[in-house]
Amino acid sequence: MRRTIAIIGAGVGGLATAALAHDAGHTVTLIERFDTPRPLGSGLVIQPVGLAVLDAVGAGDAARAFGQPIRRMLGHEVSGREVLNVAYPATAPGLALHRSALFQALWDRCLARGISVITSATVASAPLVAGAREVVLEDGRHLGPFDLVVDSSGAASRLSPLRSRALPFGAIWGTVPWPDGTEFAPDHLHQRYRAARDMVGVLPLGQRPGLPGRHAAVFWSMPTAALDGWAHGDMAAWRAGAEALWPQMAPFLATLRTAADMTPARYGHGTLRRPFAPALAFVGDSAHRASPQLGQGANMALLDAMALITALGLRDLGREDPLPAYAAMRRWHVRSYQAMSALFTPMYQSDSRLLPRLRDHLLAPLAPLPVVRQGLTRLVSGDLLPPLAGIAFPKP
Repeated sequence: MRRTIAIIGAGVGGLATAALAHDAGHTVTLIERFDTPRPLGSGLVIQPVGLAVLDAVGAGDAARAFGQPIRRMLGHEVSGREVLNVAYPATAPGLALHRSALFQALWDRCLARGISVITSATVASAPLVAGAREVVLEDGRHLGPFDLVVDSSGAASRLSPLRSRALPFGAIWGTVPWPDGTEFAPDHLHQRYRAARDMVGVLPLGQRPGLPGRHAAVFWSMPTAALDGWAHGDMAAWRAGAEALWPQMAPFLATLRTAADMTPARYGHGTLRRPFAPALAFVGDSAHRASPQLGQGANMALLDAMALITALGLRDLGREDPLPAYAAMRRWHVRSYQAMSALFTPMYQSDSRLLPRLRDHLLAPLAPLPVVRQGLTRLVSGDLLPPLAGIAFPKP
């Protein structure tokens, strides 16, 4: 059944949904609030399950050309004790890249499909009218009606009923050139901790569209309250503190001059019990939010996109509305990763004295055991549980 579908938000989930919906034969309109669609943020990791979705969209090769394969995640306490060492399968690494690179790869595929895009359009509401939905913009325009509206507008969604719990720790992120002569491996995510109060990291990113050379993301965890005053902070003092915590990181900080070179990020935790309403579906952060500690945010949005379009195409469900099928496909994968995020995040970002000790003296010694090692690998790879319940998932 061909549907008219409005997709709100040109982020990772929205662009992937638009491309997959178009390929499934639906008529797609992409609605974006910015004058020119653009990415927000710094670096991220696409896990193997997310790469499979990018391949289905046709954006996988472009993303790989921009990005940097990540084969291991390493973390050390300030004393030098290794407390995190998770390797990806040799044939299925993660892919780290700048958000602008991922956006470009997906955006180009949507443009190549001729998908209709409406920009400078801030959505105020999407009322249900005779079984379909209109999209009402802030400027008073009415679009539609559409058979389905997909809300992929993120944590700032005006349509989603999700009210997530604000997490007590956020982070500041910056993008810097990859320095010559560094001892850091270009295919590892590196982190260093002081208990769980301080966490600093370096994520190789590969290339950025339109810029020469290789790049990296640097990040520093801090209490959310401290983020409020970050714009007026003393960058020199912060750099000195970061270099004292991890002297080998100094070359990555050399180009950071002012607080404006770093972007504050706040995180929340919560999940919609029903990521849909009549003729309305929620994907990505409008449906579920968590700490980025497990590196699953973009992957969850990509998997939501594939699940939703798969559900729309199923013919043997015995029901008129495929949206409950979409929710069922994603329910246990989302819930399991939300639970794991809630469990692990305080071990790395909190004021707790006990939890980092459990991390260092219980989890770290157990990690090399084959069963635990394999479990951690599948956890970060995104397939600890089937990504789409009841559906054979493609390999990247």
